[in-house]
Amino acid sequence: MVLTTPNRLDGRQCYDYRNIRVSFGADRGCCIVELGRTRVLAQVSCELVPPKPSRPTEGVLFFNLELSPMAAPGLEPGRQSELLVSLNRLLERCLRDSKCIETESLCVVAGEKVWQIRLDMHLLNHDGNITDAASIAGIVALCHFRRPDVSVQGEEVTVYTPEERDPVPLSIHHMPICVSFAFFHQGTYLLVDPTEREERVMDGLLVIAMNKHHEICTIQSSGVVMLLPDQILRCSKITAVKVAEITELIQKALENDQKARKEGGKFGFAESIPNQRITTFKMESAAVDTNDVEEQAGEIIAKADPPSEVPVVHTPGTAQIGEGIESSWGDLEESEKEEAAEEEGESEAAAFECEKVETEDTSTLKETKSDEPIVLSDSEEEEVVILEPQELPRKTRTQTSIKQENPSKKAFNKRRRKKRTSR
Repeated sequence: MVLTTPNRLDGRQCYDYRNIRVSFGADRGCCIVELGRTRVLAQVSCELVPPKPSRPTEGVLFFNLELSPMAAPGLEPGRQSELLVSLNRLLERCLRDSKCIETESLCVVAGEKVWQIRLDMHLLNHDGNITDAASIAGIVALCHFRRPDVSVQGEEVTVYTPEERDPVPLSIHHMPICVSFAFFHQGTYLLVDPTEREERVMDGLLVIAMNKHHEICTIQSSGVVMLLPDQILRCSKITAVKVAEITELIQKALENDQKARKEGGKFGFAESIPNQRITTFKMESAAVDTNDVEEQAGEIIAKADPPSEVPVVHTPGTAQIGEGIESSWGDLEESEKEEAAEEEGESEAAAFECEKVETEDTSTLKETKSDEPIVLSDSEEEEVVILEPQELPRKTRTQTSIKQENPSKKAFNKRRRKKRTSR
């Protein structure tokens, strides 16, 4: 039912593209391209390597696209899926086989040293039409990249830093850009720039790579739909219009970045993020006048109504603000009082028994004769030790009485501490 209506799920017409946004990084050759909610990060790097034996005077181009579960849960990491292989092959035909980059300009010493240009692209978010987003990101990064300048004196090759000499841009002849078409109902319906939901239900896909000179660089068809020559011609005409618009957008973005770098303005991913987003933690500065703060504060206090008097009920050990009843916090309930009384009685009885045992032990020791040995017995052990001291100690108790005393004292101290806490 959606295909019979003029609007799609996101409100676009059948031949409408999603909004394209290009952001550049702080380094040359780094950019992020957003096609709707599909985002691709591209980074270009270079190094001096030996050339291929079959082409000793040409540089080396390497393209790589990576898909990860970070972009979509259905993408598997660490393996070359069929989708990834087809995307890499299509991008190589679009960028390398179209001869958009002059490879002979990358030669430093014929047969010995050439520049290897490596383009790495990473899919950050997948919302459909990875091919178009990756092709735009790749050509933008290549146009934005600058390689170091070199000089050759005899057999010595000198590579200059950006501070010593200005980097050199790549020699790019044209900008090939891919435009994707999705077909439904055996080619009856046609959509430009399909989203991820539309790709799930489409019958076939046609990708045309073209530059602004209306030169077709590559074409690829996939799916189960059989296309007629008239359909392909119609798609090529639509591609020519879309490529011209995208090329103009890319050139304008490159000019704005170049102007900002020359003027020393703000550039890079951090500056391209809108200030309205929460993740920026950035706000415009505002001047604050603090000269008449005291006078203004006095006027506000004078105009304010005086605080109403609220009765405060004072309770020992507590504080109360506002109206209310007397706080009973800290008082014991009746059941707790009964338990405390019982524990106090038990502690007093245990203390009385301890005193009684001590008096009995003292009287027994007094009745003992000085020449008789003192026997210390342990009820838990069978061994008996007999000591014959010369002088009678002032105060000696059996180990049994000590063991009986310790629990009683511990219980008494515990009740005493609990009683203090309740107060």
